[in-house]
Amino acid sequence: MIEFKLPALGSDMDAGTLLEWKVGVGDTVKKGQVVAIVDTSKAAVEIESWQEGTVHQLIAEPGQKMPVGTVMATLLEAGAAAPARVGAGATAAAPAAAPPPPAAAPGAAGAPATRRMISPAARKHAEEKGMDLDRVTGTGPHGAVTLDDVERAAAAQPAAAPEPARPSDRSADMRKTIAAAMSRSKREIPHYYVAEDIPLAQALAWLQAANGARPMAERLLPAALLLKAVATALQRYPELNGYWRDGEFRAEQAIHLGVAISLRQGGLIAPALLDAGNKTLTQLMQELTDLVKRTRAGSLRSSEMSQATVTVTNLGDQGAQTVFGVITPPQVALVGFGRVAERPWAENGGLKVLPVVTASLAADHRVSDGHRGALFLRELNNLLQRPEDLET
Repeated sequence: MIEFKLPALGSDMDAGTLLEWKVGVGDTVKKGQVVAIVDTSKAAVEIESWQEGTVHQLIAEPGQKMPVGTVMATLLEAGAAAPARVGAGATAAAPAAAPPPPAAAPGAAGAPATRRMISPAARKHAEEKGMDLDRVTGTGPHGAVTLDDVERAAAAQPAAAPEPARPSDRSADMRKTIAAAMSRSKREIPHYYVAEDIPLAQALAWLQAANGARPMAERLLPAALLLKAVATALQRYPELNGYWRDGEFRAEQAIHLGVAISLRQGGLIAPALLDAGNKTLTQLMQELTDLVKRTRAGSLRSSEMSQATVTVTNLGDQGAQTVFGVITPPQVALVGFGRVAERPWAENGGLKVLPVVTASLAADHRVSDGHRGALFLRELNNLLQRPEDLET
């Protein structure tokens, strides 16, 4: 039997609320298949399965809030004998109940009433609806009140007047979540910071020429070039790509770039561009566009929320000149780009005005040091002076 548990969708998540199951009892599940949608403080996330099997039991009920690690469902491995199936939220069949005692004779002292059986999900749903469970007829075993009974009773009630609209609590919850994660990061990770000014005249000129030969839908933004340069440089400085877990650093071969994306309602999320080190510029641009769109629509996958090996934050044209970020644990580095702006630049004994961006690195001193961090930024600089080499 395989237990399907609520995964941690980032170090700042400790609980989630099941919104919807995408599979049912008896369905075959493949690796990477979306099986559920869970609401976190930041977004509604599509949860993927990392096991294969047949759904035996759906334990969690839609609307149920649970801590990370809670068993949500069970799967049967291929070829495994199937025990008696039970439905969503149900438990294995209980032994047959003893026959009820004979009814009290007329006029005898009243016997204590038998306690009604009410499923936890039904009780919780009734409390949320403000319903009196004594008025709900139970149709489960031995007259137990089930979630379906509560929902049917709620549907039969006259519609209540809508409450006045209230502002969403998600923004406030997100700020609390971000604050908790960043406090943990600064408390646990010995940060160091280095920065490098990088001229972008050659990179931007190359982008303009390359876009002139591309259809409108395939044109590149500078952000794609910066991400590609980061992914390429990380291949040569692997100590910045991975996780600090259980008292040691674990380098990752795949480069999954977490991209900080601001949300319209406030706050930000940093889902991952998966396997960015093996993507062409065109692929990165397409996937970045899709990722930003789905992030702001609240439609992300669990792999995108949990697998970033390093984070990149790009402040864009509206940002400050320099950003010094806070590392997202268990990652060990964060790369930042400030606003691209024209600045005086000394070169070969002369002075000119060039578009320049300040690249910064926040890194974990338990894994690397300032010398290696500075070399990484120099490598980033060198790559952006040869943008044509980053196209593939």
